[in-house]
Amino acid sequence: MNPAFSEPPQVFPTSGRSVLRTVLVVLFGGAIAVLNTGLAYLVVGTTVVPIVAGLVFCLSFAVAIRLLHQATWLSVLSLLPALFVLVGSVQMAPELALEQRGVRHDVTILDDRVTGKSHTYLLRSDDVGVLREPLTYAGTNPSYRVGDRLTVLVDPRGVVEIEDAARVDSSGKLGLLVAGVASWTVIALLAGWRGHRRRHRRAAEVRRQAGGSLVGDVAAAFADGD
Repeated sequence: MNPAFSEPPQVFPTSGRSVLRTVLVVLFGGAIAVLNTGLAYLVVGTTVVPIVAGLVFCLSFAVAIRLLHQATWLSVLSLLPALFVLVGSVQMAPELALEQRGVRHDVTILDDRVTGKSHTYLLRSDDVGVLREPLTYAGTNPSYRVGDRLTVLVDPRGVVEIEDAARVDSSGKLGLLVAGVASWTVIALLAGWRGHRRRHRRAAEVRRQAGGSLVGDVAAAFADGD
């Protein structure tokens, strides 16, 4: 028997195995979005837990891309959509809670108390008078002024902070989350394809050095087109 054809075929990574790896990474990305959003909703009112968990999840996805791709640059690139996933999953939960159970109040700003870069606005509702909970704004250039009128959403359970109703948009955060997962999917597909070629080329090179078979030389020459 010709020794060029006598070695086991599993020397070369199979397309099926590479496809399976890629599918698992794609599903992992989607699972991260679902799990972190669910976690944020379970502990709504605090952002520390979903932020820390989200960071761990996103870094884990970057590691998965690194292993799938067998190179670094795509794993680094995955950190950009990871920001979309993190922000979308963390911010969607409290905004969704306010949309579902928040009580609307038409209010007038009575006072603006400034502490450093933080503004605390005292609000008076047309229905119930001065609200116990103030509206806060962190920044140096707020759009609110004393005497302004606006509509706010108040959580009757007191878990989620009061928010300007015009700024509450859970669908926008969902869009951000979907965009991040979609970008992750594209990156995972590219990493799976390039990783398969890298593994194939490496296996071909090992086989060529070991035996110099014709099949190994042809496979290595084809993979060098990467």
